[in-house]
Amino acid sequence: MAMAAAGSLPAVAAEPGARLESVRVLAGLFREAQHREMAKEGVFQDLLEILRSVSSEIEQAYKDSCELVDLDTRLLLIAECFRCLRNACVECAKNQHVMRNLGLISTSVHLIKLLHGIQIKEELLLTALRCSLQFLGNVAAGNGDSQNSIWKCAFPDLFLFMIVTDYLLKCPELVEALYAKLSNQERVTLLELMMVNVCEKNLHTSEEMNVFMRHADFLVGCFQEKYEAVLKLTSAEDADDEEALVAIRLLDVLCEMTSSNGQLEYLQTLPGLLETAIDTLRLTHLAGKQTVNVFTVTHAMTGQEEVLHPAVDFKSHLIRLIGNLCYKNKENQDKVYELDGIPLILDNCSIDDNNPFVNPWAVYAIRNLTEQNERNQELIAQMEEKGLADNSALESMGLEIEKRDDKLILRSVRKKPS
Repeated sequence: MAMAAAGSLPAVAAEPGARLESVRVLAGLFREAQHREMAKEGVFQDLLEILRSVSSEIEQAYKDSCELVDLDTRLLLIAECFRCLRNACVECAKNQHVMRNLGLISTSVHLIKLLHGIQIKEELLLTALRCSLQFLGNVAAGNGDSQNSIWKCAFPDLFLFMIVTDYLLKCPELVEALYAKLSNQERVTLLELMMVNVCEKNLHTSEEMNVFMRHADFLVGCFQEKYEAVLKLTSAEDADDEEALVAIRLLDVLCEMTSSNGQLEYLQTLPGLLETAIDTLRLTHLAGKQTVNVFTVTHAMTGQEEVLHPAVDFKSHLIRLIGNLCYKNKENQDKVYELDGIPLILDNCSIDDNNPFVNPWAVYAIRNLTEQNERNQELIAQMEEKGLADNSALESMGLEIEKRDDKLILRSVRKKPS
């Protein structure tokens, strides 16, 4: 098809099947930046009319309780229209604005609700839904006006539907766009649902892995941006600070993501994640020493409120994340050494009612840090010899120092009962 066709759709036939090929060709053209930039408003107006027309046909058929002829063809056409729109607004603010001003966002949200109401579970319907959500993600990417428009049209009914049915989590662009509009309390809820999804999900296809990587990049960025908010919890008055709760839940999700071998390898390579985890552990550990607060090591509960505090086991989870990131990864093992992370972990492995699971996670982290890493083993052995590492703590972790040929060796032994 000549480029002129990108300015306006080819002659649109009356039957959906005849329109399908011309829209499919346009979707291909819009994969290239030059074609996106040259697109005229008329092409998006034509796509809008197609979506409205098909939407009306489906709506009328279900209203009259009659079977719609060629539903498959119409679902294919819807999917191709959304592919076309999705491709056309990639890194193109001009097209994003045109689409929003034409009313394509509100039309899309209406059509998504309509498709959801169709009580069939076939691949064509799921594809149409997926393409529609991808379009909303792309039209909102980096565009505050479009994000606001989606928010007004989709929240709360469509937003809640997309979360519950798992459609939203398959579209990372839309997650990022909507996350920016959520309150901290709503973010916590979304993150909890994402954590459940991560726990239950095994990645089988390249598409699923790509979605996971986008989510991982985004969540790591959010954690790196917000981790210092947990320090607000050193004040009893801020025990329910919602920004701090978001940071805690972000850490929980990252712990779950790094607990799967299929997902761990990617997260081990993300810039700054390991450094942020160590920095956060150091800051909270220091905060717990400066004043008495939820990050202070305690051996006796003073009341029920400590058990229910949202930051309970926060340091344990940081150590868990560090241990996961160092699993069979020499580069990260060495990075923890260089950041003085090993003494920090050893200093956090004593019994602590505010972090009841800190000891087993410290054992796990130290094992992952020392596996086939002589320098890290030697560091711990030297610390113990100089009295800088608690020998009883090492014993409780199932480790002991042995001197062999004038060299200190850290070796595993049967863990002594506590």
